[in-house]
Amino acid sequence: MSLKYILLLIISLNIFPTFAEKINPNYDAKLAAKYGGDDYGMKSFVLVILKTGSYVTQDKAIKSKLFKGHMENIDRLVAEKKLIVAGPLGKNDKSYRGIFILDVPTIEEAEVLLQTDPAIEANLFATELYKWYGSAALAEYLESSDKIWKKSP
Repeated sequence: MSLKYILLLIISLNIFPTFAEKINPNYDAKLAAKYGGDDYGMKSFVLVILKTGSYVTQDKAIKSKLFKGHMENIDRLVAEKKLIVAGPLGKNDKSYRGIFILDVPTIEEAEVLLQTDPAIEANLFATELYKWYGSAALAEYLESSDKIWKKSP
């Protein structure tokens, strides 16, 4: 190797930073284990988009019963720590009604949970499911969310 090549190599190593992994000084192994986080603090979830389904009724009693069952199912899944996030979407041209983030690793497990929702089972809501890789700390949201609402919907 020529001296010129060696000097160029030394200079380039000093100019360009290395891309070595950095260790987080705030890392809490117990907390990561509690929420199932990997080395990056992430884990697999399932994102569910609720859409207007094919079942249409003008019967207010039926709609009321299905929505009541839908809300009760949401409460049950939250209590079981399977549902991390739920909420409606604003009006849009895609007939999207709301989202869920389910704390399950597979689409198949999510499908089983969704069939416990009377509004989904009746096809008042249709669903689109996607694997989503996000922060394992998202589960911590549940611990705080129950302390900040004043009135139930």
